[in-house]
Amino acid sequence: MPIDTEYAKEDHHEYLRVHFFTPSEYERSGPAWPIRLGSSLAKPNYHIGPRTTAYYYMILVLEGTGFFTQNGKTHPLAAGDLYCLFPQVLHEYRTDPEAPLRTMFLAFDGRMAVELLRRIGLTSQRPHLQSSSSDEIAADLRAFLAKTASDTSDLDRLAEFYRLFAALERTAVFEDDEPDTISWLQRGLEYMEMHYADGITVEEAARYAGVGRTHFSKKFHERYGHTPVSHMQKLKLDEARMLLTQTHYSLSEIALSVGYPDLFSFSKAFKKYTGLPPKHYRQQCSPS
Repeated sequence: MPIDTEYAKEDHHEYLRVHFFTPSEYERSGPAWPIRLGSSLAKPNYHIGPRTTAYYYMILVLEGTGFFTQNGKTHPLAAGDLYCLFPQVLHEYRTDPEAPLRTMFLAFDGRMAVELLRRIGLTSQRPHLQSSSSDEIAADLRAFLAKTASDTSDLDRLAEFYRLFAALERTAVFEDDEPDTISWLQRGLEYMEMHYADGITVEEAARYAGVGRTHFSKKFHERYGHTPVSHMQKLKLDEARMLLTQTHYSLSEIALSVGYPDLFSFSKAFKKYTGLPPKHYRQQCSPS
């Protein structure tokens, strides 16, 4: 049974209540999983950043006004706004001292986290939305916490996590200005997610999506914030990390299993991605 924790605290710039989830190995091997859920009331001097985050943070503004900056763009914040902090992307946000922000937030991660966000209208190029359904979204978040805060199995928690996003997809305001682009990009993304270990190329993914490689790569980067090549490499190497720590397969077997033609190319890519050769990563990161 997962062991979660909750705490409330006050610091120099906010009052914070947060529930920490403890994802199991099964959850972390899947497409996405929750990490923490909470609420915050800003003090007049509230100012976060510039900094980055390790996870995806979806934040709902309940009251107040302020500003949010990410990817060089600044967005005014007001009640009903939904915005997302993307991992490893510099961001900054602050409150209006006369109208302090009160927010709810959900942090989560996983290789398909970006797709969950896209389903409700948030992307790295469009990290901010105005919504008329903030009360419903807040109720969905509270319901998720109530159903998963205690005595919940990892399967139950994952089920409620996906139910939450299904509800958000129905209630969040989503201005889909490129429905056709999203449709064929989604086909290409799903093709890569399914077949990344089979030696596929970006050209093949683009062909499956029904467009040329250059156009596919350009629109993919605009929509998801990284290239198709780097996305497939991340899929391969995240799978390799799991196999290194949770199985006894040889390095050569793992290299072939995740789509590398030989141990040398796998080891070179893995070290560049993690900072450690595969053998050392296994030694340092495997459960004792």
